[in-house]
Amino acid sequence: ILQHLEQQGFEGAPRYLGIDEKGREILSFIEGEVATRPHPAWLADEGRLVSLAKLVRRLDDAMASFAPSSAMLAAVAPPDILGMPPAPEAEPEFVGHLDITPENVVFRDGEAVALIDFDLAKPATRVDEVFNLCLWWAPLAPEADRTDPLRGVDAAARTRLIADAYGLCAADRALLTPTAIRRTERSWHLMKYRAEHDGGGWLRMWRDGVGERIERRLAWLETEGERITEGLGV
Repeated sequence: ILQHLEQQGFEGAPRYLGIDEKGREILSFIEGEVATRPHPAWLADEGRLVSLAKLVRRLDDAMASFAPSSAMLAAVAPPDILGMPPAPEAEPEFVGHLDITPENVVFRDGEAVALIDFDLAKPATRVDEVFNLCLWWAPLAPEADRTDPLRGVDAAARTRLIADAYGLCAADRALLTPTAIRRTERSWHLMKYRAEHDGGGWLRMWRDGVGERIERRLAWLETEGERITEGLGV
């Protein structure tokens, strides 16, 4: 992925430099600031939000010509979990980042300049990518589950800012809330499965209450979804 982005002239990602003697990937370092915890107040800044949405759009446009290998597709294919609702039916449009957390965005002078940590990248639609962006930055969550700087912000208004800056089309805007609900439903099953089968950090997150947070997010989306959709102008 990183080599493809370099070939496409996309500068908002680390460069792949090779493998060291221990078999670890070597990547270039990107100067800037990242929103480590506790999250800084500037997380709520709308100018940064707009610049991030534009950066993600450029990333996705650059990834549109990337052809994932069969090995990559097999590695990221979700497990078959009893009771998990099916994924949205839309065909993937590119390999998306899909982990656009505050910790994975590099800013300089108030502008988003790079995305890091592509470990969760997989085939996605533009709606999937924008949902992930909104999930963390709108944010799509009840007040009690938001990071401090994003408590009190208007998530519907910030979702509109993201969609406008990204350039999300009207048809995709109409799909955003239904996709958010379906992806949230699936995430509960996936997190539970990973906690039970993979253990480690997945199990720690589950024990720390991630399942309950996902359930609260789902209830919030079902309550606020209509307002979010109306705010998107569809």
